[in-house]
Amino acid sequence: MWGLVPLFWPLLKPAGAVEILAHRMVWSLLFVGVALLALRRWGWVSELVRSPRKLGLITLAAAVITVNWGLYIWSVNTGHVVEASLGYFINPLVTIALGVLVLKERLRPAQWAAVGVGFSAVLVLAVGYGRPPWISLTLAFSFALYGLVKKKVNLGGLESLAAETAVQFLPALGYLVWLGTRGTLAFGSHGAGHTALLAATGLVTAAPLVCFGAAAIRVPLSTLGLLQYLAPTFQFLLGILYFHEEMPPERWAGFSLVWLALTLLTWDALRTARKSRAAVEAAVSAARTETASAQTASTQAPSAQAPSAQAAPQQAVPATGHAGGEA
Repeated sequence: MWGLVPLFWPLLKPAGAVEILAHRMVWSLLFVGVALLALRRWGWVSELVRSPRKLGLITLAAAVITVNWGLYIWSVNTGHVVEASLGYFINPLVTIALGVLVLKERLRPAQWAAVGVGFSAVLVLAVGYGRPPWISLTLAFSFALYGLVKKKVNLGGLESLAAETAVQFLPALGYLVWLGTRGTLAFGSHGAGHTALLAATGLVTAAPLVCFGAAAIRVPLSTLGLLQYLAPTFQFLLGILYFHEEMPPERWAGFSLVWLALTLLTWDALRTARKSRAAVEAAVSAARTETASAQTASTQAPSAQAPSAQAAPQQAVPATGHAGGEA
């Protein structure tokens, strides 16, 4: 769904990117509110309201994702689908860079190599475009920062989207009302089908997120990470094959470097996950062996005391009872 969403935004023309963004915010809150009402998941609201720090982080997340959503809609509707897809290809590299700069994380050699190759890719693409790929960089940095803030907030996907769109709701609704007073509001002016499509922006926003949340608890994290490359891949292919955007050799070179960096990251992640899994299995096996040895020792202890019990038959019943209690 995320990979095919570039096919959806052009259907909303002649509505402008900012109006589409405002509809996305308003209808997303309504859709998510209905979903939370059906699931009866409201306990997090009181905890969030009592935490000024979390409220501030939610506001920051709402502001950052507003930039990301708005720029993405604009880039798709103005013929920059390939450059937008590049933003989500390089997003993992930017996320790693933020982890180093903000969270002081330490990188493995393969991760350093991937970041270096990614930086080289941006330079090559800047030469190819004749300018820095600012759409890609803004999308990548805004989404990486959004992920960092969400990590600090620690809310579920549906709950987080509800809180963020609640922050966005009043400004978005106010903008739509303002457009209506000027007579430039597209909503309701181009037929019932166009109106329904604008209302469906909430479903288009929330449905993939709900599926992602359901998948996150069912598949390994390494698999989930690989699946997330599908969205920019679909977007890239749509830009080339459906929207017929140009791809001169220097852009192919830049994209190839990005894909090389992602291959390094994926290889390193899979290797690390395999090592971690092997370590856990070894620890579990050692624990089972130790437990089995302890059980064997405890079962042999009563038999070693058997001659003593025969020598003093009057104490046989208490001795047996005591051994049973220890076992």
